[in-house]
Amino acid sequence: MGADDARWMRLALSLGARGDGNTWPNPAVGCVVVRAGRIVGRGWTQPGGRPHAEVMALAQAGAAAQGATVYVTLEPCAHQGQTPPCADALVAAGVARVVMALRDPDPRTDGGGAARLRAAGIIVTEDVEADAARRSHAGFLSRVQRGRPMVTLKLATSFDGRIATGTGESQWITGPEARRAVHGLRLRHDAVMVGAGTARADDPMLTVRGLGAVRQPVRVVLSRRLDLPRDGQLARTAGDVPVWLVHGEQASAEAVAFWEGCGARCLRCETASAGQIDVAAALRGLGDLGLTRVFCEGGGALAASLLGGDLVDALVGFTAGLALGAEGQPGIAALGVARLEEAPRFSLGDVRAIGGDVMTAWSRMPRGTDRR
Repeated sequence: MGADDARWMRLALSLGARGDGNTWPNPAVGCVVVRAGRIVGRGWTQPGGRPHAEVMALAQAGAAAQGATVYVTLEPCAHQGQTPPCADALVAAGVARVVMALRDPDPRTDGGGAARLRAAGIIVTEDVEADAARRSHAGFLSRVQRGRPMVTLKLATSFDGRIATGTGESQWITGPEARRAVHGLRLRHDAVMVGAGTARADDPMLTVRGLGAVRQPVRVVLSRRLDLPRDGQLARTAGDVPVWLVHGEQASAEAVAFWEGCGARCLRCETASAGQIDVAAALRGLGDLGLTRVFCEGGGALAASLLGGDLVDALVGFTAGLALGAEGQPGIAALGVARLEEAPRFSLGDVRAIGGDVMTAWSRMPRGTDRR
């Protein structure tokens, strides 16, 4: 791998990131077409997952694609879906070389795209900027390989880890800059998820606001009984922005009929201990429906269920400079941790000031990791 290969692939990855939250169930792929050291085509997966990045870049390149090198962040697809295989489009364009960051683990492609290119006499180079690509495509890879979307847990807390006062007041612990950053994070995910307690207490919209006309994420609420406010914002807007309600067998047929009448999609899910929704099963169900990246905004009980089940892949914290004391509501409910080695561990990736607050970003560490 040469320095130029790495440079062009990093550009392709940055282009692919423009599709985050917009392309599910497809991956957000980026593609750059280079000929004689000059970019002749660029593309990324379009909203809804089509057209694919390679098709966009080849269309821009036109005849200049012949003899060019193509940099693509994921193996070109080899199967006929709603569009023809991208591997065939590259062959037809007459490119000389294709540089891939990762193979596509989807069994319909997995090595087939690269094989089709090589059979046509195209040079294929693999694993360029592979680690960065795995981070970029973490949601898609998680859905294909683990059967569930990638989960990002967001917590906005006081300095002492509280999300509300003892009386339940929570708006607003963090400042407007932090709240705007949260909207940006929502935009980069396929869905925003909360528990029933948060939906009842805050009556949230869970939409992206203040960032122009954007494709809204699916709004997911886990509520075993579907006992959610029927005059709230979710009920009023379910016909305009998707609302998916994951419920247990305790939900009545009347409640299901009401919410479906509002335009919501009701998804029955297995229950775990004490009749609570099995969050692992819920995530598998969301993955089956194509979601790749889920942004969880609480509350404390859902956060604890996800952490306790080792289901959180990334953690984003916004910490404000105020203290609410022991009577305040904790950001995470009881986890039953008796020893430090049992605690969920995350690796620090970023720290930055957001207005008057501090944002930290963490990535999942395997259980049992020793940090000493």
